[in-house]
Amino acid sequence: MTNKYRTDIDGLRAIAVISVILFHLKYISNGYLGVDVFFVISGYLITSIIYQEVESNSFSILKFYERRIRRIIPLVLFTSFVAFILGLFFMLPDDLENLSQAVFASNFSVNNILMRITSSDYWAIKNDYKPLMHTWSLGIEEQFYLFYPFIFFFLKGKKSKYILIVLIILTILSLSAFVISDNISDKFYFIQYRFFELSFGGIAAIYYKNKQFKSNNKNQFLLLLLNLALIGFLFFSIIINNTIQIIGITLITTGILVFGDLQYQKNYLYKMVFSNRLITGIGKISFSIYMWHQIIFAFVRYIEMDAFSIWITIMLLIIILLLSISTYLLIENPFRNKKLWKTKHVFIVLSLFFVLITSSSFYVYLIGGVVKDVPQLGLKYEVLPKKLNFFNKSHNIQRQYNEDVRSVDKVFSKNNKFKVLVIGNSYGRDFINVLLESSFIDKIEVRYFDFDRIKTDKSIIERIKNADYIFMASDKYISRDLIINIENQYKINIINKMTVIGTKDFGYSNGIHYNNIKKTSFNYKTYRTKMKNGVLNTNIKSKLAWKTQYIDLIDLVTDGNGNVLVFTPNSKFISQDTRHFTKFGAVYFAKLLDKKLKYLLKI
Repeated sequence: MTNKYRTDIDGLRAIAVISVILFHLKYISNGYLGVDVFFVISGYLITSIIYQEVESNSFSILKFYERRIRRIIPLVLFTSFVAFILGLFFMLPDDLENLSQAVFASNFSVNNILMRITSSDYWAIKNDYKPLMHTWSLGIEEQFYLFYPFIFFFLKGKKSKYILIVLIILTILSLSAFVISDNISDKFYFIQYRFFELSFGGIAAIYYKNKQFKSNNKNQFLLLLLNLALIGFLFFSIIINNTIQIIGITLITTGILVFGDLQYQKNYLYKMVFSNRLITGIGKISFSIYMWHQIIFAFVRYIEMDAFSIWITIMLLIIILLLSISTYLLIENPFRNKKLWKTKHVFIVLSLFFVLITSSSFYVYLIGGVVKDVPQLGLKYEVLPKKLNFFNKSHNIQRQYNEDVRSVDKVFSKNNKFKVLVIGNSYGRDFINVLLESSFIDKIEVRYFDFDRIKTDKSIIERIKNADYIFMASDKYISRDLIINIENQYKINIINKMTVIGTKDFGYSNGIHYNNIKKTSFNYKTYRTKMKNGVLNTNIKSKLAWKTQYIDLIDLVTDGNGNVLVFTPNSKFISQDTRHFTKFGAVYFAKLLDKKLKYLLKI
C-alpha cells in the first residue's frame, strides 16, 4: 500500500456526503449509510498516519490531538454558532431550547448521546427540523479519537507487533455487541457498537501496509467494481435490514479502500470516476458540506416550507456549496496550516470561542429558550420562568404544564365529589389539564395513573374501584383486549365505566406556523396544518373499536381532509410541541368538550 495522497478517497468522500444529502432530501432510502462510509475512511486514514509514526518512533498523542482539533473543532464551533444565532431569530422557545442543548452537546462531542436520550429514532420526521441533528456522527468519531491513540501509545516500540491483534479483538467485541443487541437506538448512537466500523478501516490500513501486490491484476479490479456496485445497491435497497446494511457498508468500503489503492493511479476508468476534478473537489470540502447541509435544510423547513420543489432544492444545494467552499477556504484550511496559525493562537482563539458559544447556549437552555416575547404562547421575556431547566424533564420549562399534573397521581380523597380517574401517558396528563380547565372542575376530583404501571402496580385496584368514571388517553392505540386482560388480572370492572380519549396531532413543526404569522394574508381562525402520517389511521382504528366509548379530539378541529387548526380563536398555539396542549389549548378543548363531558359524568 502506498502512503501518497489518494485522490480517489476524496472521490469516495464525495459519494458519501452526496448520499447523505440525498437521504435528507428524501430521494434515496439508505443514504444515511454515507456516514458509515465516513467512519471507515476515518479509521483507515487515521490509523495509516498513526501506525507510520509508531514505526518511525515519532508518534505523539499531543500532536495527534492537535491535528484533530485543527481539523474538526473550528468548523464545528463556527457552524453551531451560526445555527444558534439563526435559532435566536427564528425559533420558538421549545425548539430553541432543544437547539441550545444540541449546541452544548455538539461542542462537547456528545450529541450522539443527547440524540439517544431525546430522539432515539433517527428516522423520525421531527429530526428534519433539528439543525444540528447530524453532529451525532461527530460525537461517535471524537469519542473514538479520545481513546484510540492510546492503543498505539502503549503498544509502541517492540510491542507494536501486538497492535493489529488488539484491534482485531476489540473489533470482534464491538461487532459481536452490535449483532447481538436488539436495541436499535443504542446500536445507532453509541460508540461501543460503532467502534468496529472505524477499526475495520484501521485493520485494513495496518494489514496491507507492507504487502506487495501487482496493481494490474484483473481480479483486483473486478473485486473493486463488485464493491462499487454493492455500495450503490445498499444506498438504494429497501429490503435489507439495518444491521446487515451497516456491516455490509463497512466491509464494502474497506474493500474499496484496499483495492482502490491498487488501482487509482493506473486504472483509467477508476481514476476517471473517482479522481476527476469535480468529484475530488466535492470530496475535499465534504466536511463543510456535511456540516452545512442539515443546518440549511432544517431552517428552510422551519421557516418557509415542509417540502422542497426541484428548483428550491437546486437553489439550496448551490447555497450549501458556496458556504462550504467559503468555510473550507476561510476556516478549515487556515486552521490546519501551522504557518498561518501557531498552536498557541489556535488554542486561545478556539477556547474563547468555545466558552462564548457553550455558555451562551447553556444559558438559553436554562431559561427554556425564552429570549423574546411570544404572544402566541403567552410568554414575555421580562417574566422569565421561575424554574430553570437542568437536565431533568420534570423541571423542563416547556413541559411543566403537562408535568405538573403528576401531583394528582395519588389515591382519592374521602369527599362527596364525583371521582374521575385518568389512566394514560403524557396524553392522559393533557386530558387532565382539560378537566382542570373545565367549567365543572369544582364538582369533580381528578386522579392520574401512569399507563406504564397499570400491569405491575396493584395500587391501581383501589383507584379503579373508587372511581366513578375512568378515562384512558394515549398517543397509541388502546385495544379492548388490553383492557379485558387488565380486568381479568385484577378481577375489577373497567370497561362499563370508561371512555377512551382520542389521539391528537398538530403537524410536524410549529416553527413554520410561527414564521407564517408575519405574512399579511395570515388568519389565525382558519389557519390549518396537515397531521403527521399515521395519526389519522390510529384515530379511525380507535374510533371503530370503541364506538360510543370514544371521544374524537381530531374531529373537533379538523376540516375533514386531515388538516387541523393550529391556533385557538384568540390567536394562541393549541400545542407547544405539535403533540401536547398549551394552557390555551387545554382551555379551548375544555370548552369544545364541555357538553360531552357533562353528559358522560352526569353533571
